[in-house]
Amino acid sequence: MAAKLRKGDKVIVLAGKDKGKQGTIASVDPKSGKAVVEGVNMAIRHTRQSQSSQGGRIPKAMPIDLSNLAIVDANGKPTRVGFKIEGDKKVRVAKTTGDVIDA
Repeated sequence: MAAKLRKGDKVIVLAGKDKGKQGTIASVDPKSGKAVVEGVNMAIRHTRQSQSSQGGRIPKAMPIDLSNLAIVDANGKPTRVGFKIEGDKKVRVAKTTGDVIDA
């Protein structure tokens, strides 16, 4: 199945404690249906000091469910994603404006 949300997409959070926040997708796990978005769903991880890194309380972005994310269209509004065949390629299309989402 084609991915509606991919790494590098600008998304907005629809539900949860970070509702309304925007960020870019850092990674996607299609098997679990989750994505890591920069600056969203932050948790504090206590890490021990090592030779390479300083220890302490380090904020880390945790995975968020794909159903709670929507891609941001050219107008800055959340939109759903559809697919259309252009020539011989399958491209993602914003449902609100009909614009092709460049990948």
